[in-house]
Amino acid sequence: MFRPLHIALSIAVISALPACAGSKKDVGSSSKRGAIAPSKITTIGVNSYLYLATLDTVSFMPLLQSDSANGVVITDWYVNPATPSERMKLTISILDPDLRADALRVAASRQTLSGGQWTEAPVQAATVQKLEEIILTKARDLRRNAN
Repeated sequence: MFRPLHIALSIAVISALPACAGSKKDVGSSSKRGAIAPSKITTIGVNSYLYLATLDTVSFMPLLQSDSANGVVITDWYVNPATPSERMKLTISILDPDLRADALRVAASRQTLSGGQWTEAPVQAATVQKLEEIILTKARDLRRNAN
């Protein structure tokens, strides 16, 4: 179920935890030093189910940017080996902390290769809708399995 990207993300989050930990003595005095109280520290600023479902859905594509605080995932160009004269790039934005259909926006770019040059090509609306549907379904499954 876990993909290498999820494992890498988990390792990164877990390895950052010891740096945030402090002794019991430190917790009471943290507000005096201006430090952020542990209850205020968050690693994912958007709906975590949508974010993780997004990463899982696009795990076969190379990532350019993955920002959990702002809920933005941008892939690099992906060429499907079955259609080497076509490539796709995605920008996925998570807009809300709630797991809702309107909290997700997928934008896709498509290019085709002709005469040795990549040229812009239209993306069918059904393609974007299908991607949104897949991400939402995975996010709902993650939430259901977490409870």
